[in-house]
Amino acid sequence: MIFIGEAFEGQGAEAAHINLILGPKAELGAAYALAAASPGPGHIPFQAVLKPNVPVKPATLFVGKAVLRGERHELLTWGPAQAGVAAGITEALLEGDLPPEAADEWVAIALVWVDWNAEGAEAVYANNRAAARAAAVRAMRTGWPSRDALAEALGSVANPFFTPAASA
Repeated sequence: MIFIGEAFEGQGAEAAHINLILGPKAELGAAYALAAASPGPGHIPFQAVLKPNVPVKPATLFVGKAVLRGERHELLTWGPAQAGVAAGITEALLEGDLPPEAADEWVAIALVWVDWNAEGAEAVYANNRAAARAAAVRAMRTGWPSRDALAEALGSVANPFFTPAASA
C-alpha cells in the first residue's frame, strides 16, 4: 500500500509545502529509482540526509518543485529545506508516526517547494521540518482528510497563490 500526505507550514517566502508519497520498497521502489535517475533542468532529485553519511530512514528522495534559481535559492533548497525534510521524516519514524518496518523496508518521495524569494534559513528549516512531519502523520491517518473537512474546504477554496472571488 502506498500512503500520501500533504502539509503546508509557515508564511510568506519561507513557508513550506510538501507532498509526501511513502510506502514499501516493493511498491514504490521503482518510482523512487526512476525519479532519482531522471533529473530535469533545474530539478535535481537527491537523497535526504540528517548529515553527511547519515541518510534518513526511510530512504527519502527530495524532489524540488521549484526550478533552482540562483545561488541563494540553491543553498536554501539543498541546505535548510533538505535538512528540515530529513529531520521531519526522522522524527515521524522515531516518534512512532510511521511503523517500525518503514525504517528499512519503505522509501519516501518528498516533493518540496522552496520559494525563490525565501531568505531566512532558520525559518525554511523549521517550516520544512514541521511540514514533513505533518505530511507523514497525515499519510498514515486513514480517512484523512475526512469528507466533512473536504466539504468545508470546498466552500472556501484558496491557496497562497489564488483565492477565487466566490471564496473571498
